[in-house]
Parts: sequence; C-alpha cells; structure tokens
Amino acid sequence: MYLHMEDAMDFNIDVNYVIDTAVELISIPSPVGYTYDAITRVGQELCALGITNYKITKKGAIIGFIEGENNNYKKMISAHVDTLGAMVKKIKSNGRLQLVNLGGVNWGSVEGENVTIHTLNGDDIEGTIIPVKSSVHIYGDEARDMARNASTMEVRLDEDVKTKENTENLGIRVGDFVSFDPRTVITESGYIKSRFIDDKMCVAQLLGYIKYLKDNNMKPKNGLYIYISNYEEIGHGISIVPDDLDEFIALDIGLVGEDALGDEKKVSIAAKDNKTPYDITVRMGLVEAAEMNDIKYTIDVYNRYGSDSSATLLQAFDFKSACIGPSVESSHHYERTHIDGVIETIKLLIAYL
Repeated sequence: MYLHMEDAMDFNIDVNYVIDTAVELISIPSPVGYTYDAITRVGQELCALGITNYKITKKGAIIGFIEGENNNYKKMISAHVDTLGAMVKKIKSNGRLQLVNLGGVNWGSVEGENVTIHTLNGDDIEGTIIPVKSSVHIYGDEARDMARNASTMEVRLDEDVKTKENTENLGIRVGDFVSFDPRTVITESGYIKSRFIDDKMCVAQLLGYIKYLKDNNMKPKNGLYIYISNYEEIGHGISIVPDDLDEFIALDIGLVGEDALGDEKKVSIAAKDNKTPYDITVRMGLVEAAEMNDIKYTIDVYNRYGSDSSATLLQAFDFKSACIGPSVESSHHYERTHIDGVIETIKLLIAYL
C-alpha cells in the first residue's frame, strides 16, 4: 500500500489501482502518432471496468459514454495517452541518427537518455541520445558549452554500426518513431518521478474514477462522455464532439514553477491558458465542490499551455470548457508530482462529476 492515502480511504478511492495503472501506462511507448498499443491497453481496462459502450475513432482515440442520473445535461472528461517523443529525420554517414522532436521536446532534458527506435518491421532497437560532441576528454569546454538542439544531438545505436548502410540493414528508416525511457520512481515520501506523468497519470485517474463508480455501484450526476485522445501534445484537439455535449473538462496536468501557483500536493483548476479563458461558471462549480469537500486546490493561469478542451473550442464547437489536474514540477522534462495531488484530483472528479 502506498503512503499518504488517509483522505483517499475517506473517499473510498483505490489509489493502489491508480498508481499501478499509471506506472503500467507510462511504460507503454506512445509518442504522439504512435499510440495504438496504449489505446488498446486503455480499451482493455475500460472493458474490465464494465465500460463496453465505447469505440475507437478513425483517428485512433477512444470515445465512450456512461449513463448518468440525469442525462438531459451531458459532460465530457478527457485525458491523453500521447507523449513527447521523436522521429528519425536522417540516418547519418556514421550510422547514427538525427531526430526531429514530437511535441516540443526540450533537448537538454533528454541528453544521455536511453531510447527505443520502433521500426516498421516491428523490431525495437535501443540506443542513447547524446550530443555530437559529448566527451570532455576529447572536446573539453566545447562539449560543455555546445547548444543542445536537434542538429547537435544524435542517437548512438547499441548495435555494431559504423555507416549509414549498417543502420539501414537493421531495418531503421527515416520516419521511424523514437520513444524515451520514462525512468519511473516512486519515493517513500510519496513523490512520483517520471517522464510522461503528462498525461498518463491523468488517464489512470480517469480510470480510477470509473473504478470508483463501479466499486460503489454509482452513476455520475450527469451523462458522461469519456474521451482518451492521442494527439494532444501537438494541439489537434479532439476529433468527435457529440452534438448534445454541454460541458467539456480536460483532465491534464497543472504546472509548478516561478510564474505558476501549482502545488504538487493539490489539484489545479485552470482559469486560463494560452488559447482562452475557461468557462467561469464551470470554474465556480469546481471551486465550490472543492471547498465543500475540503479538497486542496489552486487556481492557475498558464501562458504556454493548452489542453484538449481549449484546442477543441478553437474549432468553433459550442460547449462550456474547463481543465483540472495534478500539478507537475518540471513539466516536459523529468517530471514530478505527489500522490497527495493525485488523490486530491480524483476527489474533485468525484465531488464535481
């Protein structure tokens, strides 16, 4: 049993299930554009939870529906399985790979990271992202001071390759997807350190909420669409918006940093992102639910952030929008959050939905 779960027990939340599911999902490579395996696993879990009323969209996402006590008003909650990653842009003459990022990778954050190249023939080939001038014994201060970007980083394959032809003979091609080792760690003090907490943790929280309904033989207050998206990291929004949708809540990470109020042990309620203010009436409802149930929260404004609900609003659909989630330190880097914040987020889902 994980620590920091007294409040979860009060709400009858199965936190072990949520954390174990998050760790499993994080371990499934799913850089944006390469999400089939992760979507398949989520679909299997939905079936195990009794949610068979879902379908895979043409774009490879999941949309389903849970009957509510009152289906005259319908909400939707989304989370995304796609993550940051990369793609092979060039096979270099020395057999190493030049990459292009998928989803806004901070190249300095992946220096020295182990990666997997997913070939079209189904083979997975391992390697490491390193600077083209990595050794200080050879390059001295030039290795220390060189900018880290797509043109100065390369993948050193863990194979006996010295030429472009050697690499091509492994089955590697331009356009192959590249995933990063998540390096997931859960500390005794309750911190969760990993890549791709954004947004695999939120997918697990959504599944945890559905398990809560099942375990307690409950329905949500309103008809509830669930959407597991797979192109959020590059801002597609969602591809199917039900005609009768009234309210769309994106379940995505909050931010911790100098210009953010987020707290890893609290749930974040977004007031605005770089696309739009979120609906004030929904935000007021979320705050009221939090305060009535002693849920620890922050209200945040994000300058360099968008969610599935705000991106979909830009497509001129008519619904009320919101965004909530556990706050994460060092987002899009080696991320960290806390089990307390995970619990507070699920509590808010229960209280509001």
